[in-house]
Amino acid sequence: MVVRVAQYTVDVEEVDVMAAFWSAALGYRVEQGGDGSAKLYPQAAGDGPTVWLQGSGTAKRGKNRLHLDLVSDRDADTEVRRLVSLGARRADVGQTGDEQFVVLADPEGNEFCVLDQAPSRP
Repeated sequence: MVVRVAQYTVDVEEVDVMAAFWSAALGYRVEQGGDGSAKLYPQAAGDGPTVWLQGSGTAKRGKNRLHLDLVSDRDADTEVRRLVSLGARRADVGQTGDEQFVVLADPEGNEFCVLDQAPSRP
């Protein structure tokens, strides 16, 4: 047996701000936790892992060691514009400009990528 990614957990400073951004970005529904956290669920089971936003009370420091790679059913440039309108910003992590992805950061600076296309499978 192998394991699967069931949930992506992010320590955040402002749970409400991040829940609003990520739920709009991913099209997920939000359930606020009684402990100040928020859990984001895909609209349909099996459409991706849940996202748990847990309040850390501290700001992000340094570059992420793990990040999300997102792909859209529309062209990447359109998706990047939509995500920027939601509060993302372009991020420079040393890319050359020849990549087939765009690096963005969410409202608290957590980097993620928007891929031109889904990764191919062998």
